[in-house]
Amino acid sequence: MDPISTYTTPRPHPSHPRIPAPAGGYLHASPASYETPGTREVPATPGLPGTLGALTAGQLHRLCTVTGLGPDDADDYARTLLRALGPVADRPLDLPPATPTFLSDDHTPVEYSLSFTPGASPALRVLLEPGCGAGSLARSGRAGLDAVQEMARRWNFSTAALDEVQDLFLPPEPHGPLALWCALELRPGGVPKVKVYLNPAARGADLAAETVREALDRLGHRRAFTALPDGDRHLFFALDLGDWDEPRLKVYLAHQGLTADEAGALNRTEPGPDPEEIGTFFRLATGTGSGRLDRRPGQSCHAFTESATGRPSGFTLYIPVRDYVRDDAEALERAVTVLDHYGMDSAPLLTAVPALTARRPEDGTGLVAYLGLAHQQGRPPRVTVYLSAEAYAVRPPAGATAAVQPAPAP
Repeated sequence: MDPISTYTTPRPHPSHPRIPAPAGGYLHASPASYETPGTREVPATPGLPGTLGALTAGQLHRLCTVTGLGPDDADDYARTLLRALGPVADRPLDLPPATPTFLSDDHTPVEYSLSFTPGASPALRVLLEPGCGAGSLARSGRAGLDAVQEMARRWNFSTAALDEVQDLFLPPEPHGPLALWCALELRPGGVPKVKVYLNPAARGADLAAETVREALDRLGHRRAFTALPDGDRHLFFALDLGDWDEPRLKVYLAHQGLTADEAGALNRTEPGPDPEEIGTFFRLATGTGSGRLDRRPGQSCHAFTESATGRPSGFTLYIPVRDYVRDDAEALERAVTVLDHYGMDSAPLLTAVPALTARRPEDGTGLVAYLGLAHQQGRPPRVTVYLSAEAYAVRPPAGATAAVQPAPAP
């Protein structure tokens, strides 16, 4: 969930040197068949074998099982993923990524997350870039918008909020590392909650703050911009679409060099979490006492649900754990420690790992990408663990000298 401007660690070059498929190819279950948009029949743990769609839809299908969603829902959501990815879903994995996408380190246009609350099964979410492979940022934005509008017709929700700010974030000649991302929070019944992520720097990095301010004003939150804390960059502007009890507008900020004490001071909700609690989460997630996030920056999210006070009703802190561990074994230990601290069951997380990959956690880093702590007024704290698909490559453990390795199949 990072635009390129947030990276301080090396990234694959945009020319995409060829990445070979793992030995033996990718393995997927294949329940019944179904018809995808178009006319062909394909296996229903879906996607053509050996393609991006087959890998990611298979991962999603298995994660649905981990989180307690039934087989019909798993089939429906796997179909939805393929439909949203579009033609890039059929791209063979022995080819490099179609275009750079900064949604993930290896340019896979899909990321998963498990959102935990005490005493409940985790909610499963999938974040994707619907226009990946469209050929340009402008075409990517149009393809993403088409995908969201198709979802709105299928699930009968309004895109009025997105329509109101479309010109700000999807200009004819957009700038930046992304145009539109879409997240689905998967629920029983096959109808997800929908979120759209837009790029504040679409009209230029120097206009990002102005773009956020104008978007908040247009959507009725005229006092919200001044409630935001300082940050190094405006990363995302996000909208809840569809069936939400309280739809949110969310503003994401990057914070380079963040410390635990500084993290505790970022919240603007009233009442909100104690700064010491935020600091404790920071220390548990980073494994540091007084250190700074001097590699990839931390992120904060400020969610607005009402306009009367001008203050946010929600605050989330994100720690890019993958850049502050040796390997994913250590990242999982951090995640389990955080979940235990909040009285949340870590078993689904540990079950989710083999649902995504056959590799050992100690053989790479980046499978666990972020840890997030969310506080929304009137609700219990929520811990979210962000998981990478690793369709194209696995980052070696920190300090390892080996080249980036192909991703093994689950």
